[in-house]
Amino acid sequence: QVRLVESGGGLVQPGGSLRLSCAASGNIFNINTMAWYRQAPGKERELVATITSGGNTNYADSMKGRFTISRDNAKNTMYLQMNSLKPEDTAVYYCNADALERGSWQYMAYWGEGTRVTVSS
Repeated sequence: QVRLVESGGGLVQPGGSLRLSCAASGNIFNINTMAWYRQAPGKERELVATITSGGNTNYADSMKGRFTISRDNAKNTMYLQMNSLKPEDTAVYYCNADALERGSWQYMAYWGEGTRVTVSS
């Protein structure tokens, strides 16, 4: 089993910054693409950013220039640096990983339980 645990959420004022982390643990052989998603109250879950094992990144248009995704493959950890936060960034942020367990032959999608980010004055 692969477990993903997010951390770093909290309350921040508009214009502020937060850094989220996602630590993967368990019976991991390899992790391919990792991603951050978010779900705002009353809205569907949406993609924030993705990063491949080689470090190639992709962002949703509304996050470009404000958010930076990164990862440390040796630590099986992914990060999301969020700057210039806006009230509309308020959401639960979820970590997603495409991972292969030891002894398995198929990559599976795993999700964390989320970390809440609230942007408010």
